[in-house]
Amino acid sequence: MRFYSIILLMSWLFSQTGYEIAERMSSREAPSDVKSTLIMTLKDKRGNTFESKLISHSKDKGKKQMIWFVSPPSDKGISLFKIENEDGKDLMKMWLPAFKKIRKISSRKKSENFMNSDLTFEDLYNRDVDDFTYDIDFPNDSIYVLTSYPKEELNSSYSKNISWISRSTLLITREESYSSKGALLKTKEIKYTNIDGFDLVKEINVVDVKRKHETHLKFEDMVLNSGIKDKDFHEMNLKRLPLQ
Repeated sequence: MRFYSIILLMSWLFSQTGYEIAERMSSREAPSDVKSTLIMTLKDKRGNTFESKLISHSKDKGKKQMIWFVSPPSDKGISLFKIENEDGKDLMKMWLPAFKKIRKISSRKKSENFMNSDLTFEDLYNRDVDDFTYDIDFPNDSIYVLTSYPKEELNSSYSKNISWISRSTLLITREESYSSKGALLKTKEIKYTNIDGFDLVKEINVVDVKRKHETHLKFEDMVLNSGIKDKDFHEMNLKRLPLQ
């Protein structure tokens, strides 16, 4: 009887579609909001490094987010906010104090790099399950390999993303992103921490294969469910640097 149950379980695991895996990942439990400090370290092909400190406030699984640069002094005060709407009319704006200007990040600019990092503005958005088609592979009993192809209407700068996903946690541990011509553009390695029962990203390391450039993000001092209001995600708060 036990052997039969194992056979049924294995049949279910290997019959799941890529879409079903993506849906399960999207529906994972998450805190209502998160405040954190980010240390962003850029490394060029010569080994030179440049470090920035940021403050991030996010809500609704990151669909609402504000980011403020705290250091270095040359970047202090630069900020960004985004709101991802159900109707697809997303909003992203940046405050550039040196120019005394608020810049709107349109869909045409999604492929631009965020503050010289290896993350594009597109990378700062969540992925809506229905914006992609999927292939799934089962290389062993501990991981899924999920390939996500953006639909044409998404106007993505990627042709596909290949994600290595832990079966036990449904967390992405590694990812590769490819150009429209099928060339490998960048790789991501992701580590997590568990706070109050929630699995949260602790570190992300992004490598731009062509530029031989690297971005490392480390999340510190994370505070969950502090009661951030929807109204806080507004461009008028771009110029108001928070303490945390």
